[in-house]
Amino acid sequence: MDKQVKKKKWTWQRITTIVVIIAAVAYFGIEMYQTAGTSKLNVQSDRILTDTVRQGIFQEFIPVTGVVLPIKEVLIGAIEGGRVEEKFIEDGTMVRAGESILRLSNPDLQLNYLNQEANIVSQINQIRSNTLLMEQQSLNLKETAIDVDYRLNLLGKRLERNKELYEEGVIAEVEYTETKFEYNSLVQRKLLLDRTLVKDSLSTELQRQQMETTLDLMQRNLVIARQSLDNLIIKAPIGGQLSGLNSELGELITEGSQIAQVDDLTNFKIRVQIDEFYISRIFTQQVGSFNFAGKPYQLYIQKIYPQVTNGTFQADMLFTSSAPEGIKRGQTVSVKLQLSAEQQALLVAKGSFYQTTGGNWIYVIDPSGNLARRRSIRVGQQNPNSYEVLEGLSPGEVVITSSYENFGDNTELVLQ
Repeated sequence: MDKQVKKKKWTWQRITTIVVIIAAVAYFGIEMYQTAGTSKLNVQSDRILTDTVRQGIFQEFIPVTGVVLPIKEVLIGAIEGGRVEEKFIEDGTMVRAGESILRLSNPDLQLNYLNQEANIVSQINQIRSNTLLMEQQSLNLKETAIDVDYRLNLLGKRLERNKELYEEGVIAEVEYTETKFEYNSLVQRKLLLDRTLVKDSLSTELQRQQMETTLDLMQRNLVIARQSLDNLIIKAPIGGQLSGLNSELGELITEGSQIAQVDDLTNFKIRVQIDEFYISRIFTQQVGSFNFAGKPYQLYIQKIYPQVTNGTFQADMLFTSSAPEGIKRGQTVSVKLQLSAEQQALLVAKGSFYQTTGGNWIYVIDPSGNLARRRSIRVGQQNPNSYEVLEGLSPGEVVITSSYENFGDNTELVLQ
């Protein structure tokens, strides 16, 4: 009799199959859980730029364009107008301080000087005549005073004798009285002369001072008139290179017009153009640098011009030491203007991603190199080369720095 064999429900094939199914379901479940709420975009790796986050020295600076100018520029203007009669030197010539450049002619000015000179000579002669007259009057008064003193002395002695004779009865009373009246009258005249001499002395001194003041004023007017004639000779105010001299013989130069300028080429300065965005962060003594002929040169801001034109303002920068040899006026240079001191910071290269993210997030590439995930970060200061990373990244991580315009809102990028 045959024995019925029971069929086994859990064979190793069935168990293996169940385990594989459960593992597959678990894997896909985990994948679905991890990718829930995410979106992916396939990106070609050769179309992106990357940078490795690193620790380094950071300094905020801006590049500005500057023009080389002479350390000093002095404009030459026509103090007096006139016609160009003679041209001593040509434009571009090196001149010494006080060297003649042009000679102008002005007949009206010359005639005015001659008239003033003639008037002054006439006034001087008149003053001298008045002085002589006053001296003569003073001498006459003094002479009269001396004569009165002499007569008073003689009359005083006669009065004493007549008094004695009158008391002795030798002369009549009338003779004595007449002598006494004459003496008293002469005494009164003496007192009047003394007062007149004092007043004459004061009046003479006052007139003398007034005449000296008048004479001094006239002489100063003559000096000014003479200087006006001298100003017809245009001279270099300082030593340097003459530029902008375009006047020709016979040309009429108006009073106050600019004729040329002299540039002091013993040293140079650089006038830089700075964006108005930084106007509150620019101050005197702020430093910068630029390279010339392969060597770095340090500069500092000496003067800031507050006027803003077309969105920029200007500043003059001087060299901390001597200017580079071979640098020329009008040459354009790029200056690295420092806005902060050097400091240690976490850095990432500057790129176009900032225009899309505003520095609030960035794509970070996984160590596998096949996937880049979006991550929130915080960026601080920046310079033309790097951003200062304050939060969200660690040294050694690789990020995408090129433009994000074609990435949309995808949170993950699959790199192919």
